[in-house]
Amino acid sequence: MVAAVLAAGCGAEDHPNEPRPPVPAELSAKVDDRKVVVVPDRIGAGLAVVTVSNQSADDVQVAFDGPTDAKSDEIPAGSVGQVQFELETGEYRIDAGVPTISSGTMSVGPERPSAQNELLLP
Repeated sequence: MVAAVLAAGCGAEDHPNEPRPPVPAELSAKVDDRKVVVVPDRIGAGLAVVTVSNQSADDVQVAFDGPTDAKSDEIPAGSVGQVQFELETGEYRIDAGVPTISSGTMSVGPERPSAQNELLLP
């Protein structure tokens, strides 16, 4: 009887695991005296880390305007900054905050695949 009780208590519940989120996307942005460019300009939704190189003569504060908004700290001329935020599906306008520098665009599609079966990830 004790064995039956112990056997009934083992493995009776399912414990489904939620899949891991997508690996954070690494994007690069360049701001020069003419425009803002983001590479890649098409990506799937999920966490993104954008490294911004300010190659203009002005200090800039890069703003991502779209389904979710994000803004960098001020990036001095000739320096590099970073923005980390959750991308959602839709169109983004990327502005440097300087009237003489044209805005860039970026398109975000459906969520990227899960990193569930990827090895050696943190």
